[in-house]
Amino acid sequence: MPEIQTLILIIEDELSIRRFLRTVLKAQRFRVEEADTAGDGLRLAVEQRPDIILLDLGLPDMDGLEVLSRLREWTGVPIIILSARGREQDKVRGLDAGADDYLTKPFSVAELSARIRVALRHTKRNPAEGVIHCNDLVVDLINRRVWLRDQEIHLTPIQYQLLAVLARHAGRVVTQRQLLTEVWREKTEANPDYVRIYIHQLRHKLERDPVQPRYLLTEPGVGYRLVCEDG
Repeated sequence: MPEIQTLILIIEDELSIRRFLRTVLKAQRFRVEEADTAGDGLRLAVEQRPDIILLDLGLPDMDGLEVLSRLREWTGVPIIILSARGREQDKVRGLDAGADDYLTKPFSVAELSARIRVALRHTKRNPAEGVIHCNDLVVDLINRRVWLRDQEIHLTPIQYQLLAVLARHAGRVVTQRQLLTEVWREKTEANPDYVRIYIHQLRHKLERDPVQPRYLLTEPGVGYRLVCEDG
């Protein structure tokens, strides 16, 4: 049986850089898909399910950090930022937003190859699916839609973000600190009470009996867990 080649998606608007990356990566026996806009990159990420994404921040139709945020709503694929923004605060923002690595342009072939090897070593073998089924609850992480007992549930942006994080970690406890980091990101005014308040709101939208929740369980002193088991 032939070996399945690793697929790398390049989201980069500069043709010369895409040509350079394509040549380098194909010489190393990687399969390559390319997008020159954020919109095409997000579409290809869904359709092709790449093993690694190389993401430029200076895209014509959307800031790369927004692309990163959207990808992280539904996939844990390794994402390496390739950017001319070399300031320390830019790197910190990219990594805090969910990137696995950050390379400042221009970079060497050797350095890029090394970063890809590191990313591949940390690739999860079973990445999260784009649609999470929790009994009668369905969370579509790609299209940002939620259904309960075949009826669509309308959530506020924060309510959805909170549910999406729990869905990506379904069955596992997610700490309050992690929820604050992933949902509120750089908003320093966020505090643990926010999590409690929005969990309370979600329970009233999703649970038959919010006092005795079926889906959104509290782990006292730790965090919350989304239960996706039949029974």
